[in-house]
Amino acid sequence: MQKGLIAAAVTIALIALSFVPATASQHDLVEGQVTKIDVPTERITLRHGPIKSLDMDSMTMLFRVKDKAMLKAVKVGDKVKFRAERVDGRITLTHIERTK
Repeated sequence: MQKGLIAAAVTIALIALSFVPATASQHDLVEGQVTKIDVPTERITLRHGPIKSLDMDSMTMLFRVKDKAMLKAVKVGDKVKFRAERVDGRITLTHIERTK
């Protein structure tokens, strides 16, 4: 009896997980342009398009970076694609890459 309940619970959990959206992918990246890099405060300012995942319109905004290496990966004027997410309640850059 107990084995049957465990098997049912595992099955239900697997079905529920199949409805969770896949982890962030290339098509959820947002286009933007670097307007400022502030190394001491570990922030990058981006002029960007809408960020659908955060229900945010196009604007210029200051973002914290998840990883300090991001501060050296781009320079002012670079066109970029990026991902921003809520991390510990704050909107944070979790991925950034230069584009052509």
